[in-house]
Amino acid sequence: MTDVIRADLDWVDSFPTQQVAGYDVRPGRTMPFGATLVSGGVNFSIYSSAAKAVTLVLFKQGEPEPVAELPIPDEFRIGSVWSMTVFNLDYEGIEYGYRVYGPSEVDFRDRFDHTQILADPYARAFSGRNEWGQEPDRSNIYPYRSRLTFEDFDWEGDQPLRIPSVDLVIYELHVRGFTRDPSSGVAQPGTYAGLIEKIPYLKELGVNCVELMPVFEFDEFENSRINAETGERLYNFWGYSTVGFFAPKAGYAATGKFGMQRDEFKNLVKEFHKAGIEVVLDVVFNHTAEGNEYGPTIHFRGLDNRTYYMLTPEGFYYNFSGTGNTLNCNSPIVREYVLSCLRFWASEYHVDGFRFDLAAILGRGPDGAPLENPPLLESMAFDPVLTDCLLIAEAWDAGGLYQVGSFPNYRRWSEWNGKYRDTVRKWIKGDEGVVGDLATRLVGSPDLYWARGACSSINFITCHDGFNLADMVSYNDKHNEANGEHNNDGANDNNSWNCGAEGPTDDPEILRTRTRQMKNAMVLLLTSQGVPMILAGDEVARTQHGNNNAYCHDSELTWMDWNLVDENQEMLRFVSNMIAFRKAHPSLREGHHPHGGDPVGCGYPDVSWHGIRAWQPDWSPQSRLIAMMRNGHNIEGDDNHVYVASNTHWEDHRLELPGLPDGMRWHLFADTAAEAPADVAVPGREPVLADQHGISVGARSSVVLVGRAVAPS
Repeated sequence: MTDVIRADLDWVDSFPTQQVAGYDVRPGRTMPFGATLVSGGVNFSIYSSAAKAVTLVLFKQGEPEPVAELPIPDEFRIGSVWSMTVFNLDYEGIEYGYRVYGPSEVDFRDRFDHTQILADPYARAFSGRNEWGQEPDRSNIYPYRSRLTFEDFDWEGDQPLRIPSVDLVIYELHVRGFTRDPSSGVAQPGTYAGLIEKIPYLKELGVNCVELMPVFEFDEFENSRINAETGERLYNFWGYSTVGFFAPKAGYAATGKFGMQRDEFKNLVKEFHKAGIEVVLDVVFNHTAEGNEYGPTIHFRGLDNRTYYMLTPEGFYYNFSGTGNTLNCNSPIVREYVLSCLRFWASEYHVDGFRFDLAAILGRGPDGAPLENPPLLESMAFDPVLTDCLLIAEAWDAGGLYQVGSFPNYRRWSEWNGKYRDTVRKWIKGDEGVVGDLATRLVGSPDLYWARGACSSINFITCHDGFNLADMVSYNDKHNEANGEHNNDGANDNNSWNCGAEGPTDDPEILRTRTRQMKNAMVLLLTSQGVPMILAGDEVARTQHGNNNAYCHDSELTWMDWNLVDENQEMLRFVSNMIAFRKAHPSLREGHHPHGGDPVGCGYPDVSWHGIRAWQPDWSPQSRLIAMMRNGHNIEGDDNHVYVASNTHWEDHRLELPGLPDGMRWHLFADTAAEAPADVAVPGREPVLADQHGISVGARSSVVLVGRAVAPS
């Protein structure tokens, strides 16, 4: 009986009740917002709290002028939602937008302008930037056009991987930059399809989670310009300026010119999952591409400016993002918008999590003040659809709000640990007064995350923003002249050291020191508790020639040079083996912070600290040497001990080793002072250390030992 009733309802809803501009229409369904395919037509639904009239504008695909404009009858409005079902449309051949008319009594905070055609903020696809770098038509009356899409992708049973956070190794990459260089050898460089061809490389490296820099639709020509000195075209390459929050970037799809970017991205996720690799999206909900008072009107500004943006009492835009505007994220309307978007990507695209750019903004109220209990952050933490998704906060913003360790977390959020980055960088370059802080970072930053566990700390030394690893050991200062901003952009506090020469050099000793320093960084990162994140290309020492803010370059400067895979095999082998070593030892991945006790009564604490003498660490400000031993007997499935010594002094030191239980011996896994291939072993095949009582740790080098039972001969 229920099926019969349902069929009758569908039939009734499929029947037009009147005509508008020659099209058969009927009152629409208010939810869901956006354009939805329904029986016989398309349901259009749009929200505006103050509009007095809304017109649906239809284009034939690619045509400069509208084919029809359909005023939505006032009687079709329910509350502040204007909805209408239009029948007999060419679903695949149309693009659509809206004209929104403001009230007769104008509020100075509103920016209604019916001469502008507005994009649908819920559009599942956009046209207008279908192919990367194709010069746009500046005279286009509607540059970012909303499109209809079909839900017919075959997922073949794909499901989120749900890899435990303790086991993750994250790899941050730029979709275009990763395969755009001709050296990538892929059939479709710079695309989702091209990235699929590099999955075997990532699997062999050992990472099991990729964090993709923004893939929501954006305009690479936003603020595009020619560098007067070099003649180079500069772009919005990174994409931290969203146009369409529900739409994958068409210019990243080999099939984008055919409107198939959604299927291509879904296929990318499916193939990553087949390889056991999760997909996390870097998302930008702190601001939009509409900019400040002088920016373009794309959607939110013309729909409901005072609802979607934080405004000063004078009606200007608060700028906590540093890019001109700030989304009013804790308005109930915007909060629901953000949640709907995240649910959509989790359910429709099967993504495994999200990293939130400038996430401190998401905790600000409409007046910009930080909220004690931000509704949006709480809602995300407990949302039933997002239960399995990683939620990672960049816990600061451009307005000076720094919340690393204090971000409202609800025992659910993780954070990019900026304090980890700064401490490890200072230690590697040999700064004084860092040893105690370093020890805290190595065991998962309990000073910041004791109440919620070590996996709340996303440990990183480099990311897209700032020096990459090779430049961190090759430059004392940033060199951003190619950005055309007179080297005034980018951070100045890089905590870097050039090892004796600024930039490229032929000095073999400096080159050896740089390689050793990069290995030291990877040793610390991959033996620290918490979740490690590696920047794409660091494993093969990719350089940006000292540019620490390469946001505007679509060139060899930002592209992955795949020739480095062969040229820097030594570094690649070291990193790959370090990842495998981490996976082999659960004591390095424990979710709970160690406390120096012996919870299982095995005679060894879960973590212990050592110096020149075993069990006697040097915590003085002048100390540049620390050794840490993790006791695997406290962890199920790990009977080994792991000993990590880091010496940032410019002199060698002889270290006394702590004794092991009877029947166990120290084995040498890594020594960054040794020449390859003796610098790192294959996990499980480490040679027994000749001297079980002590080891020499070279100047500015690290040693990793594993204590385990000697295998029968």
